[in-house]
Amino acid sequence: MSHLPVVVGFGGINPAGRGSFHHAYRRLVLDALPEAKAQRTLQSLAALMGLDPKQLDAASRQHIVDHTLIRRIEASAFDIDAVPWNRKMALSGEGGQLEFVTRAKHLPEELPQSWQVRDLGAGQVAVTITESCDFLLPTTRKAEVTSAGQLPSGFDPGALYNSRSHPKGLQMAVFAASDAIRSVGIDWSDICDAVRPDQVGVFASSAMGQLDDNGNGGMLSARANGGRVSSKNLALGLADMPADFVSAYLLGSVGTSGPSLGACATFFYNLRQAVQEIRSGNVRVAIVGAADAAVEPRIMDGYTTMGALATDAALTKLDEGRDSPDNRRSSRPFSSNCGFTVSESAQYVVLFDDALAMELGAAIYAAVPEVFVSADGFKKSISGPGVGNYLTVAKSVSTAAAILGEDAVRRRSFVQAHGTSTPQNRVTESHILNETAKLFGIEKWPVAAIKAYLGHSIGAASGDQFVSTLGVWADNILPGIVTSDHIAEDVHDSNLHLPLQHLPLDADSMDVAFLNAKGFGGNNASLPVLSPAVAERLLRGRHGREAWSAYQAKREPVLAQAQAYDDRACAGDLSVIYQFGEGVLEPDDLQLSVDGIGIKGWRERVALATDSPYADWLKNASS
Repeated sequence: MSHLPVVVGFGGINPAGRGSFHHAYRRLVLDALPEAKAQRTLQSLAALMGLDPKQLDAASRQHIVDHTLIRRIEASAFDIDAVPWNRKMALSGEGGQLEFVTRAKHLPEELPQSWQVRDLGAGQVAVTITESCDFLLPTTRKAEVTSAGQLPSGFDPGALYNSRSHPKGLQMAVFAASDAIRSVGIDWSDICDAVRPDQVGVFASSAMGQLDDNGNGGMLSARANGGRVSSKNLALGLADMPADFVSAYLLGSVGTSGPSLGACATFFYNLRQAVQEIRSGNVRVAIVGAADAAVEPRIMDGYTTMGALATDAALTKLDEGRDSPDNRRSSRPFSSNCGFTVSESAQYVVLFDDALAMELGAAIYAAVPEVFVSADGFKKSISGPGVGNYLTVAKSVSTAAAILGEDAVRRRSFVQAHGTSTPQNRVTESHILNETAKLFGIEKWPVAAIKAYLGHSIGAASGDQFVSTLGVWADNILPGIVTSDHIAEDVHDSNLHLPLQHLPLDADSMDVAFLNAKGFGGNNASLPVLSPAVAERLLRGRHGREAWSAYQAKREPVLAQAQAYDDRACAGDLSVIYQFGEGVLEPDDLQLSVDGIGIKGWRERVALATDSPYADWLKNASS
């Protein structure tokens, strides 16, 4: 019988704050929350931003609101008025000769033919150039794009552990994964005691690798800028590091590691691996994540050159009467828009199979029966949309209808759209969703587009959607597309409801959410996510009333331990799990036998195969 993957913990960091316990989601709908919940989320943000969580006066609250979500790029990221670059200059001297003085050790190993060098003594030389010569002059430029989704002002993930030389994306991944693991409310050692070492899987990555100066950015630019490549640049720049760091320094895992990349659908690609491994029984515990730190001038330069980002000039034209861009409203999904807004985020979730969740008393926040991925077929442009997303969305809806019935899909479902805020996306994705709604008899499908608040965090963007979805079920508020004041005329919405304000929902009125991601290159991923109420109903049906009562008793202390973690974090205790060089295993820590391998620190043994799945094939072939 297939196992059901259930979400038992989640966490992360993005422009809305800490992911666990729905704090990041609640920042999106802060103005629609009851005061107690709003105050709790403001305390969580204050702890991240270096403010006193116990002293939240009106000025502090306004500071938190102003310095979260999408906003004008702050100096802590980079100086938008003085972005460094090297201008190429062709120099020649008056009369055909150019002379300069430098230190002999700064001369190139192979002198150009047009250079003549005279020794001046004391290590100095005079160089005479008889032909025109190209030089690179360090200078600065003003950024064309000044809007971005940035982590809350004052939050520095690298300050929470020994992060020397770590790229920002990895620093965020360490914090996010730690947040997710602690949100479960069960000690990692107790989880390990319940499973075999090879039944743990970590599926995480970044879409673009780590591109700042501590990663691939430093490796590619160091020599060109007259510096040296660090021994860590290449290794820490790899796109699989958000998985490798979690396995090596947070969990000490010897289980499966399976980072996947799918451009803007990367988190869902990783989730797909985890779901398939849990359903098959190969993995019982899965850590799924993605991290991208894309608020970096070189990355933004690339997207701007593609015409993908909302430039200041284009944004200003959108709003009649303005002479500067409205940075807070730079992302306007399904409205009149001009490009996406880049962002940074790291999101992780913890999945158990249904039996393990029952055994350990884990809280259940959702269930994921399947994730669908399709390419686009032949394409005119690698960045242009294609037909694959029609397949993934339709498969997701049909799967949910098969599980829950057509009425649940028609009346008790909503969509988390990719919603990038580009003119092309508003047309193509709205057509996909609208045609799917017609196909399945959905009259007014509620659609959220949270990039209006967060921007586009590339590989982690679908993780932002996933964690936000869990918040919708907790508070029954679908975030509105509040940065838009109208729906564009070319949007297909005859069967869609694209709310421009927050949409209140009746408690337990939404059984399933459909999450959609579209990535460059034809990387389309969509999935149904079953609500916690539906997930619990499925588990009661499978395991029986008596087992369910026993589970509820086990769940109480788990919830208490998870709440204690959130209390500490909201009070300012943001310490993360990071065990560098601790508990390193050596060959002597293994107990080898033909039927299994014991590992120091693990109660269960790794099982080795004793039966062949192809035995009958061989028998039939020889008969």
